[in-house]
Amino acid sequence: MQAIVRACDRGEVAGTVCIVVSNREDAVGLEWARGRGIETRVEPHAVHSGRESHDRAVVSHLRQAGAEWVCLAGYMRLLSPWFVREFPNRILNIHPSLLPAFPGLNAQKQALEYGVRWTGCTVHLVDSKLDHGPIVAQTAVPVEEGDDVQSLEARILAEEHRTYVRALSDIVTRPWRLDGRRVEFQSPVARR
Repeated sequence: MQAIVRACDRGEVAGTVCIVVSNREDAVGLEWARGRGIETRVEPHAVHSGRESHDRAVVSHLRQAGAEWVCLAGYMRLLSPWFVREFPNRILNIHPSLLPAFPGLNAQKQALEYGVRWTGCTVHLVDSKLDHGPIVAQTAVPVEEGDDVQSLEARILAEEHRTYVRALSDIVTRPWRLDGRRVEFQSPVARR
């Protein structure tokens, strides 16, 4: 979230972060966002009767703030199909693996246990399945000799910040279309 806000402030992303919503009061990004003058909301999921009820409350906050895109960053909850329909092809997520490999929790640990030589991160459009939507961008990260979960996680996180900003910038400024499960960006038209 911080990388996206900073990129917007620098003009690297054509947009403004209008609200930060969390389901956890103790999310570290909330205080940081407040300090930058960004509206924040906490919507605890435990007070709702189910996922869709919670998602309706979150979407209400997003709509009131004028959000056009939703960027998930550390939001560890599966969105309901209702939420996804409210922002069709307008929800981005970052995941610390080269999807479709190692979806879900502990992706870095999964990569190490599997013995892969390369892992990385993926920015994708969100659909109603876990870590599944069409891929916008990916960055590969080598698994180095002696890596543990923490060292691999740190290197992937550095790439996540760059990859998410690049993917968000591209998807909000460049023409694109879906080709199966992949986002294809249109080449700029040459001017004569």
